[in-house]
Amino acid sequence: MDTALITGASRGIGAALASELTDRTYDVIGTSTKGGNGLHALDITDQRSVTALADTLKDRSIGLLVCNAGLYLDKGQPLDTGYPPEMWAEEFAVNVTGVFLMVQAFLPALRAARGKIAIISSQMASHTRAPGGAYIYRASKAAALNLGRNLASDLKTDGIPVGIYHPGWVQTDMGGGAADITATEAATGLADRFAELSLSSTGCFETWDGRPHAY
Repeated sequence: MDTALITGASRGIGAALASELTDRTYDVIGTSTKGGNGLHALDITDQRSVTALADTLKDRSIGLLVCNAGLYLDKGQPLDTGYPPEMWAEEFAVNVTGVFLMVQAFLPALRAARGKIAIISSQMASHTRAPGGAYIYRASKAAALNLGRNLASDLKTDGIPVGIYHPGWVQTDMGGGAADITATEAATGLADRFAELSLSSTGCFETWDGRPHAY
């Protein structure tokens, strides 16, 4: 049985992915900021916290690392007076640095399993689709996309494929009730993408339902 490690698994897409991957016979390990309810407490912006989790799980090989945890603090911020530096720092710490710290800390476990890395980005990462606004979120998700593409190059020789995914506009606290799909629908599609991910497709940027996404 492969082990899947999912960040941000307490609600929304992360919780739905935990359920879906469990149904697909993964041994799922989930994290959340506060922990509880079977989840490991983890601050993905704190290297000591990430390293402590890696030490706790040092005897486990990781077949799938899902970097799902994310922040979207700048929705509706005004261009003239909004987007304070502290917001940039906090959002990038979770959406970008946290992804890197997780990959770095769990590389030995991923190498042991010749596992896969899935980075949940967003269509808002695309530089060809730029309707304006949400500058921090867009920039951070674009950075996560760039990070994933470069990791794919470096980890190919280790046999570790990396995929970057737009989960859809999902009915979560972040996406809102008017969004297109449920978290369960998103998780089902994303799990299919993870299953298809291989060294031949490493570095892909795809939608939850399997379409190549414009960069």
